[in-house]
Amino acid sequence: ASTDRAEVLALLDLALAYVDQTLRANRRDDGLFHAYNILQLRPGAAGVGRLYEMLEGQVAILSAGLLSSDEAAALLQSLRASALYRADQHSYILYPDRELPGFLAKNNVPAALAEELPLVRRLVERNDRSLLVRDENGVYHFNGAFRNAQGVADALAQLRRDPELTALVDADTPRLLDLFEAIFHHASFTGRSGTFFAFEGLGSIYWHMVSKLLLAVQENFWQAHDGGANPAITAELAAAYYDIRAGIGFNKPPAVYGAFPTDPYSHTPKGQGAKQPGMTGQVKEEILTRFGELGVRVEEGAIVFEPALLRAQELFAEASTFDYVDVTGATQSLAMPAG
Repeated sequence: ASTDRAEVLALLDLALAYVDQTLRANRRDDGLFHAYNILQLRPGAAGVGRLYEMLEGQVAILSAGLLSSDEAAALLQSLRASALYRADQHSYILYPDRELPGFLAKNNVPAALAEELPLVRRLVERNDRSLLVRDENGVYHFNGAFRNAQGVADALAQLRRDPELTALVDADTPRLLDLFEAIFHHASFTGRSGTFFAFEGLGSIYWHMVSKLLLAVQENFWQAHDGGANPAITAELAAAYYDIRAGIGFNKPPAVYGAFPTDPYSHTPKGQGAKQPGMTGQVKEEILTRFGELGVRVEEGAIVFEPALLRAQELFAEASTFDYVDVTGATQSLAMPAG
């Protein structure tokens, strides 16, 4: 069996329309875009929840080819003014830094919420601690053995075997599961990144994502340049590009970068310098963006040079020399002509 070409194209056009609508629906009130949606399924209904703002969401929408040049410039203004900007390194963290609650602040169920459930009141009367425990201050805590909602469901199934509790369990199970989720927010748990520091953790700059942002902004610059956008917007995108670039490695003194500025590093934790050196993914984007700055592109099978993004300061105003030490330890000098 074969499928008509027109049908395939129609399907792709329809899918693209839905993708575009979905992306635009994820625009936040502050001008940024949501990175992740949480599908909330209930009997007869479905809802959509949101996670907090993330740098990767902005990189994704900038790379999607959906935004106009004006929209891309506006997004970058919002990003610069957002909680994702880390001033001490003039760069961006993956998501807003926050204070994690201490141990005693976790798994606390207000008595007013717990005791409005008949099943909970009956379990307290029976001194049954299999589901919830009430402490000496009257605050309730879910059984510490529960790892997720399935643990709650298993405990409720066990309680349901007691004929005296069957009706109460049936009536209160949905509300108890909702209460468990309201206390722990498992549906929005992002794994280790939301609970640890350094690497992709809290307050940490992940340099590969910053370099992806740099490349995405450069792509939008060329889109504006090639599409004949308002020159002021094109210039704004170029300025945003170099503002991001100013926060990356070799533009910084060692005291700020925390390491040799020309070396690639994985991340920069909060309040510290760059950590974990090596050929990280950042290197790939840095190579691409440097070629892009020079205006090296392939058009119709030919390599072309159009240095529209290149700054004059990258060129020598007059002839100079470049002195260096080669791999044998000998001092060498290269003549560098003007231009």
